[in-house]
Amino acid sequence: MELVQDPPTPPGGNLTERLDGLLAASVDGGRVPGVVAAVVDRDGVVYEGAFGVRSTATGDPMTVDTVLQVASQTKSLTGIACLQAVDAGLLDLDAPASEVLPELGDLEVLEGFDGDGQPILRPAVGQVTLRQLLTHTSGFVYEFWNADCLRWLEATGTPGLTTGRVDSLRRPLAFDPGTDVGYGIGPEWAGRVLEAVTGRRLGEVLADGILGPLGMDDTGYAATPWMSDRLATTHFAPSPDARTGDLMPLPPTEEPWEYDSGGAGVLSTVPDFCRFVRMVLNDGVLDDGDRPRERILAADTLAAACRNSIGELRFIHETSAVAAVSNDFEYLPGVPKTWGLSWVVNEEAGPSGRSPDSVFGAGLFNTWFWADRTTGLGGVFATQMLPYFHPPAWDLYCAFEAEAYRL
Repeated sequence: MELVQDPPTPPGGNLTERLDGLLAASVDGGRVPGVVAAVVDRDGVVYEGAFGVRSTATGDPMTVDTVLQVASQTKSLTGIACLQAVDAGLLDLDAPASEVLPELGDLEVLEGFDGDGQPILRPAVGQVTLRQLLTHTSGFVYEFWNADCLRWLEATGTPGLTTGRVDSLRRPLAFDPGTDVGYGIGPEWAGRVLEAVTGRRLGEVLADGILGPLGMDDTGYAATPWMSDRLATTHFAPSPDARTGDLMPLPPTEEPWEYDSGGAGVLSTVPDFCRFVRMVLNDGVLDDGDRPRERILAADTLAAACRNSIGELRFIHETSAVAAVSNDFEYLPGVPKTWGLSWVVNEEAGPSGRSPDSVFGAGLFNTWFWADRTTGLGGVFATQMLPYFHPPAWDLYCAFEAEAYRL
């Protein structure tokens, strides 16, 4: 976890005082417009706090229950739902996914472009599996971090992922299935596989199997009436050193998506997502006094999901192809990283104190979470900013996680 800039130094005191000081100083210094974060252990919430504003346009304060776009944190929800289906005998992690969703058969690999700028394609070697879709080894990549994929979309007139159209998923692979790692839309396809085998919309599957049992009442693909007035605005930072006054509030997306994305699109709050993190820390159940204890996933299945699922391959870094959407990024430089079933796994200890074999997830609008099943510590941190991996936001998250381990 490399700090790009020096974050504010938190004051002394207990954990609440230190984290309040750290987060407040970043907001007061104009590094981020607003932030909400929490630390949890297996038994409950250890810390939660919110500072700044949820919108620079309105000045509405950031609150702990602010509704956020958690973007790719959706992938972890989808992954757990797919594993529920595996445990129920509905899906097989290593069978060809085309057995459930035929359009995932006969895929092609993009090898480049000819002298006229036309794509050069060849048949893919091997069949895509559910495991590959969940671990970013399928060959399905995002255009935001793959220049050839972006060029293919432009050359063919295929809609991009942000249009929310199903056709945006129908693209060639960047490599043969299982031969490389490329962050991408595999979880979107995993969600469609799950829909095909259950005959239900993904949102319904998540609600019945995860969100409802965990009491994640502020989480879903659409803002309910009781969520709408707490919804945060996304802000665009024109440069890494931009301060709050330079940020541009972005209007909300007007058009609904044609499908429930397995890789993005969910709205949630930090307290809600902490309930999911605590389920991971508790081996598949949320032990909470105000709700019946209900098992979300078998303990051995969850443990397997938190281990290396990509063999000798490793997740290293991604290079931005769309600067307005994301910066280049690498998590924990120098620490070997692999993919579990829908999240990153660090194979060695992180500089914050995070244990080996912890799991870690992120969202495009600079949101992050981790679950350390060795120490029983986890947390969720959120801003609402673009581009992804905005240095002040990432630095603040790194400092936040490091302070959490100074319990």
